Amino acid sequence: MIRLNRLTDYAIVVLSQMGRDGRMRTAPQLAQETGVPLPTVSKLLKTLAIDGLIVSHRGASGGYVLARPPEAITVTQIVSSLEGPIALTACVEGSGDHCGVEPLCPMRGNWEKVNGAIRGALDKLTLADMAMTAIPAAFAMPPRGPVTDAPQAR
Repeated sequence: MIRLNRLTDYAIVVLSQMGRDGRMRTAPQLAQETGVPLPTVSKLLKTLAIDGLIVSHRGASGGYVLARPPEAITVTQIVSSLEGPIALTACVEGSGDHCGVEPLCPMRGNWEKVNGAIRGALDKLTLADMAMTAIPAAFAMPPRGPVTDAPQAR
C-alpha cells in the first residue's frame, strides 16, 4: 500500500485553510480552525516555512501566510516538503536509496514510468484544487444566530 503519512495529510488541511481567504493566521488560530493539534500545526508551519511554501511574520501582529497563491502550490511540493522526493522504489530517480541489483534489474525502467505517472498526477493538482472540496451537508455547521429561550412558532 502506498500511503502518505499523517503529517502530510494535516499539512494539506492546514494549507487549505490558509488559502481560503489569504489572511495571516497564527498557529493557535490554525489549530482551532482545523482541529489539528497545536503542537502538530507548529511543527508543520516550521517545516513548510523552511521549504518556502509559507512565510512567517514575527511580532505581535505576526503569523503565517501562503508564500504563493493556492493555484501556484502543487501537491507534489507539499508532499516533497514533508516526505522527501516522490520515489516508489529504491531504483527510481531521486529516491536516495540504493538497491544492490539495480544495474541488473529488468523492472527499473517500468518503475520509473509508474513513479513518473504518479508525480505527474500530483504536479497537476494544486492546493486550490484540494481546497475546493465542499463540506458534506451532514458535517456543515449550522449558522450561528442569537440564542433565545422563546418558543418557535409552528
